[in-house]
Amino acid sequence: MKKNPQVAKPCLDEGMPDRSAGTPENATGTSDRAIGKVESATGMADRSAGTLDGADRTGTPDRSAERCSIAAMAPRRADGSNRVVITGMGAVSPAGKGVPILWEKLMAKECCLGSLSRFDATGFEVGVAGQIPDYDANEQGFTKKEARRLARFVQYAILAADEAMAQSGLGTANQGSTEAKEAPTPYPVDSTRIGCFFGSGIGGLEEFERGCNTLATQGPKRLNPLFIPTMISNMAAGALAIRYGLRGECIEVVTACASGAHNIGAAYRSIKHGYLDAALAGGTEESITPVCMAGFSNLGALSKSADPREASLPFDVRRNGFVAGEGAGAVVLESLDHALARGATILAEVAGFGSTGDAFHITAPEPSGEGLVRAMRQALDEAGCSPDDIGHVNAHGTATPLNDRTEAAALAALCGEAVKEVPVVSVKGAIGHTLGAAGALEAIICALSVAQGVVPATVGFQMPDPECPVRVLTAPLFGHRQKVALSNSLGFGGHNATLAIMPWACGEGEAS
Repeated sequence: MKKNPQVAKPCLDEGMPDRSAGTPENATGTSDRAIGKVESATGMADRSAGTLDGADRTGTPDRSAERCSIAAMAPRRADGSNRVVITGMGAVSPAGKGVPILWEKLMAKECCLGSLSRFDATGFEVGVAGQIPDYDANEQGFTKKEARRLARFVQYAILAADEAMAQSGLGTANQGSTEAKEAPTPYPVDSTRIGCFFGSGIGGLEEFERGCNTLATQGPKRLNPLFIPTMISNMAAGALAIRYGLRGECIEVVTACASGAHNIGAAYRSIKHGYLDAALAGGTEESITPVCMAGFSNLGALSKSADPREASLPFDVRRNGFVAGEGAGAVVLESLDHALARGATILAEVAGFGSTGDAFHITAPEPSGEGLVRAMRQALDEAGCSPDDIGHVNAHGTATPLNDRTEAAALAALCGEAVKEVPVVSVKGAIGHTLGAAGALEAIICALSVAQGVVPATVGFQMPDPECPVRVLTAPLFGHRQKVALSNSLGFGGHNATLAIMPWACGEGEAS
């Protein structure tokens, strides 16, 4: 890339403690480089919509918040495993490039959907999509060669990951040059203990369509020699690991629309159990292509509404399908020990993860939501919380009749009568369903929500559905301090994932 600031590879192996056999560093051996301080991310939000109280342009909460010493922390769980925190977040979405613009538009209840313009949609029943506005690879800093060789979903992943890595401070920014300008980080980083977990539900659909067309019209000899490595969905994880020099575990978890959440969950588990110190995790998707739109449309999954503001209506009685979106979400996760030792700004804590299967149907969720209930219980149990502790739920909320009804049933089964008091939000009303990126983008919004003590409203929701008796917000909820929030993701094939996210409160609310 020629314009966009890059993140140089982390410093390797200097001054690192013995990590033999993947054993985490002794809890008492935390480096003194942190000088016993870490910045808090619990500042309350300004009451005006779309603002972060004292936030900078990267979406980081108020840096003037009270600092607290390592001695006041509980860097390990009661069972001796690592606590896992978020130190960087990045996004590219139909709201635009960056976490701040996504948060701003969600808090302002702005619909980011528009008329389908990526390709000639003549003959398509669908006319609305969640497209990244005015996207041009060269203007985003990719060279012409990179723009040809990197599929859109990989480009989106890079843009989101650059933002997350820069915010985390794990690398040093390369100011506008393609040549790395390496400099020591404040704390020596062992790149063999930093992983990359990044998924896509479908992968390089544009390249797939071009390749099929070339094969049909020009014959096999004319097919792009790089067709396979450009198209396959694990290339987001591979490209990101190469870009930042991440030499720990590098994998892609593919669970359709739950991919983003499952990749974050897999990274969380590897850090929690001491296999890694840190990881870049998330999801990405380039779903606005003719084959994808026709496929979902013929399946009956997409909204046929021509009005962007009436197309994606999560939990609304008028809902008639989801709106396809595109983008990427990235988070940097670290063990609390590691984050404190290098003086990182901690944004929130991932305190639990649940993952289950329905074993029911290839596209439809199991109607009772039993599998999702188990996933939510797993996440809460791991966080040391109960349903009574839930501050809000960032729902999968696709705006399809089956999904929303099933998710509402699952929440009712989990919370009982109290479900009517638990705030629920679906960001898909604003940006559509970004498929493999959705779980990552929604985890970012969930983290900001608990950190700022606010819950965004659900764009498009106006008329409650009696079959979805949950508290869907029509206006942002301010001054809402929370112990834990849940972010749900469901995928075709019966995949369920739940992340339990806590505000960072200087060690309060230790997970079990």
